[in-house]
Amino acid sequence: MKRRGFLLGSALALSTSVAFGQYRVGLTSPNNPARNSKVILLIHGAWHSAQHWKKVSELLTQMGHRVVAMDLPGHGLEAKFPTSYLRQDLAMLATEESPLKALTIKDYVDAAVEEVRALSTDQKVIVVGHSMGGIVVTQLGEKVPDRIERLVYLTAYCHTKLPDLLAYNNLPQAAVAQSRQRDAIIGNPTKIGAVRLNMRSIDPNYLEKLRQIFYNDITMENFLPYAHSLTPDLPLGPVTADTRGTSARWGRVPRTFIRCTNDRAIPLALQDLMIEQADELTPSNKFHLQTLNSSHSPFASQPKLLSDILDRLP
Repeated sequence: MKRRGFLLGSALALSTSVAFGQYRVGLTSPNNPARNSKVILLIHGAWHSAQHWKKVSELLTQMGHRVVAMDLPGHGLEAKFPTSYLRQDLAMLATEESPLKALTIKDYVDAAVEEVRALSTDQKVIVVGHSMGGIVVTQLGEKVPDRIERLVYLTAYCHTKLPDLLAYNNLPQAAVAQSRQRDAIIGNPTKIGAVRLNMRSIDPNYLEKLRQIFYNDITMENFLPYAHSLTPDLPLGPVTADTRGTSARWGRVPRTFIRCTNDRAIPLALQDLMIEQADELTPSNKFHLQTLNSSHSPFASQPKLLSDILDRLP
């Protein structure tokens, strides 16, 4: 199965009489016996992996929830790296074709559907998607709406009017953020088949640029472990696919949007536009809204506040 479950926190939160492999849906932590245990699937964003959810996964597990953080194909332990990236051959890095260029939105969604089906045998699943992971969240609402309790968008893309991620990134609300990101992109994405960043760069100015875009509310020292766990290539296939939700399927699933006010990757104005468009499509099932005063990556800077929001979902 294509997933990584971060349940290590259960060893701390549960009594020693409850074995790791015996923690199941419906059980709650002895520390929180009155809580309703949720089943939560965490889906990372572009360049990220399940590992980036570690703090949130542990906190939610300690609260008594069953939590799985998955790696999308080509990310995390399934990552494939350009040879030039490993060698830090910068000239070649700008032209080498991506080993992930053949990946499609179907690959992402099929892997996520497998996770949802495995987790929803006894209880519906809350699906949380960060950033680019929102396009997968929406497609899960289309593919398996009856297995999902709630869709949660953590400063994530939610497409209802425009077809794809690139179309939203071309809007005026995204202009400043896209200008910053273009300065960080390596090579021509259409030629190499991916949007490429260089997380192994030894140029402090370049690394600071990445920090300012994605993790601007943590220090460089704390950012580097997250940066070095990123995958350099985001394949173009998923981000150019039509990932709009429909009112008939996606639109009937309860949903939450967690706004991040200091996000420099998906600006608040773009977040709010996607919320507005989604609510116009399904006026009888509008977003439940939450707000964090954080950067694009509250799982790193504000894991407790984020976990508390997820714990208290309707």
